[in-house]
Amino acid sequence: MDADLHRETKLHRVEANGTELAVVTAGEGPAVLLVHGWPHTHDLWNLVLPQLARTRRVIAPDLRGLGGSRRETDGYDLHTLADDMAGLLDALAVDQADVVAIDAGTPLAFMLAMRAPQRVRRLVLMESLLGTLPGAESFLRGGPPWWFGFHQVPGLAETVLVGREAEYLDWFLRAGTHDGTGVPGPVRDAFVAVYAGAEALRCGFEYYRAMPVNARQIADAVAVGCLGVPTMAIGARPVGDALFRQLEPVADRLTGQLIDHCGHLIPLDAPEEFLRLVQPFLG
Repeated sequence: MDADLHRETKLHRVEANGTELAVVTAGEGPAVLLVHGWPHTHDLWNLVLPQLARTRRVIAPDLRGLGGSRRETDGYDLHTLADDMAGLLDALAVDQADVVAIDAGTPLAFMLAMRAPQRVRRLVLMESLLGTLPGAESFLRGGPPWWFGFHQVPGLAETVLVGREAEYLDWFLRAGTHDGTGVPGPVRDAFVAVYAGAEALRCGFEYYRAMPVNARQIADAVAVGCLGVPTMAIGARPVGDALFRQLEPVADRLTGQLIDHCGHLIPLDAPEEFLRLVQPFLG
């Protein structure tokens, strides 16, 4: 992050929808809300935030239970998570924002746009699946990723992994980059620090344990309406075009992009390509 912008970046603690979220803000102008996934924090956006903040008010929260946000025992269903983001916008006096989301942040950003389309001007969704919507059959041909089941068993993963958090997270961070080298050292260290300990791990795994409920919420949402917000789906490796195919039948205004030679962690692995696609789309 360049020095001038670093001085202007502010970390807030914001009460929203009954929880407390750690939020980084920077820049001025139309708002853009950046929504990370697992095992990430707002630091996922470090390489693209400075450029976005030159023309926009960037809002990058740590999601419920994650990073610097308050650990919560419940509220990991998409309705509650979407309400967290709406409450955050309310607390920051933002009526409408562009929303950019990745990984576990993608379903909640989708739900926010479905439940409160007036709050979302444009939507960018990356590297995730939307419940059990049709379109991801090729991606799931060999079954879901192995860690889905491991993370979903209540109490198991956090018990097994305490004391080995760094090694475990490093596997995902290396796998999330095209060349397998992992993410920049300061970002890696920030992720590892805030996912240390059983309670921090549990909160992260709650996003996986809520998947059955969230799949039903997504199915219910598309059964009664379409996604009317202009939307871009961006795929890399491993999700590819699966998200685009899921969105195609349910989104009125959809464009799709694939980034070659890029791993799952698009904003860290291909920041220039991310900006090349996202900035013109947001306009």
